[in-house]
Amino acid sequence: MTEWQGLGPLVFEKTAGDGSAGGVRPFYVWRKNTAGETTEASVLYPLFIYRAGPGGSHWSVFSMINSASPRPGTEDKYHAFDLWPVYFSRQTGDPATSYHAFFPIVGTVKNRIGQDSWSWVLFPLYGRFEKNNVTTTAAPWPFVKIMRGEGNRGIALWPLFGWRAKDGAYRDQYYLWPLIYKNEHALWKLQPEVRLGVLPFYTREQDADVISEDYLWPFFGYTDRTAPFRYHETRYFWPLFVQGRGDERYLNRWGPFYTHSIVKGRDKTWVLWPLWRQIRWDAAGLAQTKTTVLPFLYWSLTERSLARPQLPPARHTSLWPLFTVWDNGAGQRQVQVLSPLDSFFTTNETIRLVYTPLFAIYRYDRRAPGTVRQDFLFNLITYQREPGQSEFHFGPFLKVQRNAGTTRVSFLGGLLGLKHSEDRLAWLPFVFDFSAKPLKSQLTSR
Repeated sequence: MTEWQGLGPLVFEKTAGDGSAGGVRPFYVWRKNTAGETTEASVLYPLFIYRAGPGGSHWSVFSMINSASPRPGTEDKYHAFDLWPVYFSRQTGDPATSYHAFFPIVGTVKNRIGQDSWSWVLFPLYGRFEKNNVTTTAAPWPFVKIMRGEGNRGIALWPLFGWRAKDGAYRDQYYLWPLIYKNEHALWKLQPEVRLGVLPFYTREQDADVISEDYLWPFFGYTDRTAPFRYHETRYFWPLFVQGRGDERYLNRWGPFYTHSIVKGRDKTWVLWPLWRQIRWDAAGLAQTKTTVLPFLYWSLTERSLARPQLPPARHTSLWPLFTVWDNGAGQRQVQVLSPLDSFFTTNETIRLVYTPLFAIYRYDRRAPGTVRQDFLFNLITYQREPGQSEFHFGPFLKVQRNAGTTRVSFLGGLLGLKHSEDRLAWLPFVFDFSAKPLKSQLTSR
């Protein structure tokens, strides 16, 4: 990977095996694939975002104004535009999947918000929701509802009472929501699934494999499960004191002082919640350990090979807002000071590309043994070393290069300077010598 920067971290461009990125942080930043096609661009991210891929492209203004269109030359004909929460549109060339909608005046949207179709007129005075051929009509929402379709039927006058059912499938009812309820599902079974409650006095969930009861909900109760795994849990003043034991499951909680749980190999420990937490698990051939202090103050992830545990581990550590350290365990290591965003956006690559370098008053990057680069004060002072050569910069004022027995000191970018080599006895001055090329930068943020 190669990278150059100007005006500190503001102007940059870098190239890697999977493409390139560049721009003027944080105002405009772009990414391109190996074919030179723009796959992502942002203006003051996340104010404006543009993304493109094989399926098409879309842009968004703070996730409030959104537009999507197909890739030119493809058979797709859809065009979508949203102005949240006022206007929604999608044109596909097929009336069954196209729509224009003005919220809350009148309109219909399709395949949105978890519904096959949602229509409204002066919402919440009238709303109609459809999913899997089952229609729920509300007038006004959410107080009066009627459900019909595919054998389903129901009526509700919320919050006084509600009822819905399908013969042989389920039967749900409530009174003075959410205080009194009874839900029966899987009615075709010998032992249906039943949930009932008279809050806050008593609740019960029961089917053929599990029974769970609470008294003075949610403080006291138990759960007893026999399949598909065995598990028994007892609750005292939930969620403070809970003990559970079962197949591949363990829970011992004395909140907020101490909690230890194991669920399917995922081992989690809390001390003085939410002060300290550690999680251990195995995934993708790696033994992984994540430790946090006050979720964001300190964050560390360690990964060790399960097949070769003797190898050094990979680590990613952040102490907010002071520093972040990356170490792949195979000789590559990076350090940044300051790092106020990494603890909050540990997996957001766009944040890392656009904003992280703006806080880097010091950066250390070791790409291989003997290959190191260090930057101070947003690249005002840099030092880079590779086998057989090194380079030091103090802005545009001073540059010192050592290469194959030759030392070159230049001022003002080569306006004047001195040279010295092993076969000469003295330093030789020079003027207007701009020919020396700097070492190729290998610095990049993970």
